[in-house]
Amino acid sequence: MSNRAEAREILRRIGDQPDDEIDLAEAALALGALELPNAELAPYRAHIRAIVEDLAARVAAQDPANVSLEARIAHLHAVIGGRHGYSGDHDTYDDLQNANLLRVIDRRRGLPVALGILYMHAARSQGWPMVGLNFPGHFLVRIEKDGARAIIDPFNEGQTRSVVDLRDLLKATAGSAAELEPGHYQPVSNRDVLLRLQNNIKLRHLSAHEVPKALEVLEAMRLFAPHEPALWRETGLLEAHAGNLKDAITALETFMALTGDDHHRHQTASLIQQLKNRLN
Repeated sequence: MSNRAEAREILRRIGDQPDDEIDLAEAALALGALELPNAELAPYRAHIRAIVEDLAARVAAQDPANVSLEARIAHLHAVIGGRHGYSGDHDTYDDLQNANLLRVIDRRRGLPVALGILYMHAARSQGWPMVGLNFPGHFLVRIEKDGARAIIDPFNEGQTRSVVDLRDLLKATAGSAAELEPGHYQPVSNRDVLLRLQNNIKLRHLSAHEVPKALEVLEAMRLFAPHEPALWRETGLLEAHAGNLKDAITALETFMALTGDDHHRHQTASLIQQLKNRLN
């Protein structure tokens, strides 16, 4: 089996899994392999195991049951940022490599969500609850212990972020009028983390008017999130834009079967009819 075929099969399996069973790191490696089909995954898997083992060794030096929240954060920072040298790519933020976990591992640089996946995988390997947050424009993670919580910024050396920091960060990414809302602190699912990772790549392709490449990214997203209506709708609209009318109709009909939004169903039914008329 080729690397690309193996990656697609991994993502298909993930598409059938309950969300809480998804291995974020393995999924992100598979997504990276679709972009770099000549890359062997074994060395990258070994590197991720090394991160886990290094963290476990630091924790074992203490009583694992009594590692405080602050100590957990310090261990993650020491292993991911210190021992393995990861940090956010401030200089070439929009480089597509920053959203491909294979290249992130090669370069030790990445986007917030790519680095966040490494933090989440490492923390969860120790049984430490960590989730991604629905914070706009800049991916953050939250760790907790015994009811105490802290928000960590994987892009900025795993720093703990205060409410003041978060307000400043929000205004920097969403505009000076933006204000913190309860929804910004809501945890997101594992699939949503992966969708956010791939959205970075898709949006950069769309900004460069590379519709075929954006469609390839959407195809990969549908492998691990096959029941996400928005993916099928966006696929249909882009296929129609590219002149692939039959593929557009198929995608939009799938959207119709999945969505519960009556307004979008009505709009989409009208668009499907228009596309069918163009085929005749």
